[in-house]
Amino acid sequence: MPTASYNQGFQMILQSAPAPSSSPPASSVIRAKRSFCVGPYELQEEESQPEFQPSRSRRGQASRTQQLWEEILSDPSQWWDNKSDDKRKPRFPDFKHRTAKKALWIHDRLNPPWVHARRAAFVQCQEQGESGLPKPEIAGRIVKMEQLWQEFFSDPSRWWDNRLIKEGRNYPDFKHKITNEGLWVENWLNPPWVEAKMATMALGQTQSGGGLTQRLSYSLKNGDNVSKLCREGRLKDALHIVELMVKRNIQAPINAYVGLLKGCTRSKALAEGKRVHALIVQSGLHSDIFLGSTLVNMYAKCGSVLDAREVFNKMPEHNVFSWTAIIAAYADYGPGGEAINLFQQMQQTGIAPDKVAFVVVLKACARIGDLEQGKQLHSNIIKSGLESDVTVGNTLVSMYAKCGCIEDAHEVFVKMNKRNVVSWNAMVAGYAQQGRGKEALALYEQMKQEGVQMNDITFVALLNACASIAALEKGKQLHSHIIRSGFESDLKVGTALVDMYAKCGIIEHARQVFNRMSERDVVSWSAMIAGYAQQRLGKEALALYEQMKQEDVQPNKVVYVVLLNACASAVALEQGKQLHSDIIRSDFESDVIVGNTLIDMYAKCGCMEDAREVFNKMNERDVISWTAMIAGYARQGLASKALALYEQMKQEDVQPNNATYAVLLNACAGVAALEQGKQLHSDIIKSGFKLDVITGNSLIDMYAKCGSIEDAHEVFVKMNEQDVGSWTAMIAGYAHQGLGKEALTFLGQMRREGIKPNEATYVSVLSACSHSGLVNEGRYLFGSMCRDHGVTPTVDHYACMVDLLGRAGCLADAKDFIDKMPIQPNSVIWIALLGAAKNHGQVEMGRRAFDCVVKLEPENAAAYVLLSNIYAAAGRRDEVEKIRKEMKVAGLKESAWMQLD
Repeated sequence: MPTASYNQGFQMILQSAPAPSSSPPASSVIRAKRSFCVGPYELQEEESQPEFQPSRSRRGQASRTQQLWEEILSDPSQWWDNKSDDKRKPRFPDFKHRTAKKALWIHDRLNPPWVHARRAAFVQCQEQGESGLPKPEIAGRIVKMEQLWQEFFSDPSRWWDNRLIKEGRNYPDFKHKITNEGLWVENWLNPPWVEAKMATMALGQTQSGGGLTQRLSYSLKNGDNVSKLCREGRLKDALHIVELMVKRNIQAPINAYVGLLKGCTRSKALAEGKRVHALIVQSGLHSDIFLGSTLVNMYAKCGSVLDAREVFNKMPEHNVFSWTAIIAAYADYGPGGEAINLFQQMQQTGIAPDKVAFVVVLKACARIGDLEQGKQLHSNIIKSGLESDVTVGNTLVSMYAKCGCIEDAHEVFVKMNKRNVVSWNAMVAGYAQQGRGKEALALYEQMKQEGVQMNDITFVALLNACASIAALEKGKQLHSHIIRSGFESDLKVGTALVDMYAKCGIIEHARQVFNRMSERDVVSWSAMIAGYAQQRLGKEALALYEQMKQEDVQPNKVVYVVLLNACASAVALEQGKQLHSDIIRSDFESDVIVGNTLIDMYAKCGCMEDAREVFNKMNERDVISWTAMIAGYARQGLASKALALYEQMKQEDVQPNNATYAVLLNACAGVAALEQGKQLHSDIIKSGFKLDVITGNSLIDMYAKCGSIEDAHEVFVKMNEQDVGSWTAMIAGYAHQGLGKEALTFLGQMRREGIKPNEATYVSVLSACSHSGLVNEGRYLFGSMCRDHGVTPTVDHYACMVDLLGRAGCLADAKDFIDKMPIQPNSVIWIALLGAAKNHGQVEMGRRAFDCVVKLEPENAAAYVLLSNIYAAAGRRDEVEKIRKEMKVAGLKESAWMQLD
């Protein structure tokens, strides 16, 4: 009832003591409550109950309590009125006696029963138009509330029955579905007439009989109530009801169990799902094919594929639904190849797949990249007449795209009679995943022309396409479209915008979008941190990481991997160690990807001891872990340790991959370990590895640097495919051996094969000309490099030309070449000129080159050594001593100038 009427009712109570008739006798109140315990509203066995009569001492105590209350209420001036805003808590009384410390509540449970009766009588008088009648709108609400209360007796379907799932005394026994008003069996808040009416109904039910099984089965309505509870998220309540039925040998309907299993699936509640499974077995329904299929689906969606398979294997028979359920389990959560095997077994048993089965197995093909099986399924779909189905067509597009066959995906897409937004999304995402952003954006324009309503998935795929080709202007147009469509506040779209701007190099725009996001999850933070890391803004990335922690967003392993890679690139050891501490506290150290990145970070920072400690502590190590550790040793010039770790790797039956062999071959090349390199070549052949581009190029480089150019050429010839790196490696090998003419011949052959040389190729061929004294050829190549082939010279090309001219004794030409360079010469170029001056005894040219080196790098010990050797060769010992003193002043170590003549 409205608070206003309650307040007025209490004022009436406080102004006059209650009449004896306004309070029902204690015995009648107790009898009414006792009758509820045997009525239809309490789930316990029905049996006749003798009328309960309180003892004489209890009757006397009730009478004294009645008299005490009458005395207390006789003087309203003795009561504090606490109903104002000063009342802080619901349990704080509305009225409190000034001396007796007794309390009264408006919405009460502690007040005596007759208080309710007195208050109801007062409200009834108001409704009849007596003095103190409330305002018409208040009176209308009172009447309406009374009518709603009475609806419980006219339409029981409008009330939730919560008695089986009550967790505490204060939880209502019944709750109205519209008004959310509550009723209690043993009540104090209900109007008095409700208690009397319910007592009458309880008595009638007791006299008419009717078993508990009938009432409970009726209340479930064939399982509908259980399903409703599950849909409302009250899974435990629904499960409690069915468990109680099974305990009392009441057969729950099948759809009640189906509702429970679907609720477990939605909530990923595996433990509750197993309890439902046990109830199904206990009820003897485990052989039902529909329940069995639903169980398979529940276990699969809860991540327990083995339990799903066990249920499937125990089913006495299977239909297309059960087969599809177990195929979907493996397609989504298990080995995808097993899903394909099960699909074939289903066909062998004579069960024809429906469109759902085809969709599921196509997803399995897409997941494992089995294009051949996907094409076979496509053929079967055509024969089954299901190709025109839009869902099947969408899945075919997605399968072909994920298997890298984007042309077939587009062919299916074009042939579809009906396309929805999912079809367009699959095609756009396919182009984006293949790095073909232009085609994806062309589809975007076509979607606009055809009036296709785009959704959040469309925009995310298009933004990914822009990011893949750094299409900034198109990305900005998409951003405007997203704002107009009202998707800017979408979490996934906002994150994709951050990623797009970051990958396009506009980190400021990415941060603006990030700051405006109303909601950010760990993926959003990861995208922003990765953007800073990609732009080599390590400080900003780490600062954002600290802000992320302050906002209580728990970093995931992606964040840690990105930050560790940033530390590795910047050789930021201290920050890397701090991240390592955070990783340990976050319990990510055992993750194999995080562990591999930690090894790489420590190795690139030169701390091989820390890298080895992380490696040794890893519970699980994959081939990447071993390769990262071997690469660290190779990078530090520790070829023997790298090869020793490779032997240990083989002993632990870890199969090396192409990257492992490439790292090991580079280590052998660094120390000219020809025999070890040949042994690795033999291991590669025994392992069945084909000479792919990476491994083949590493072998060529190893043989060339170890002086075996014939073996290098043999590897080159045997490679199934050569790229520009393969040709460049051979040219570099010829240059290393001083075979300039052969290098030039190989360059000509490379061009005739239609392979365009790159910057590294020209560095190698210019170096070959330099070592062979082919000055004119080198000059011509340098000129044609940018003039005819569009390769812009870098500082490395200029250094090669200075070295070429210097070795040939053309020091004046070399100095003139440096002066005319369009870019600022670095210390490498001046060192090349200084070395040429030493070889040809040019003291003054050497001194000028030395001054330029020291100006750029004051602590370059090689420059001091070369100039000292020039002075020593010229017999100027006093200048040699000056160089020694300058080195001491510069703080250079003695080991750096021990070669002084």
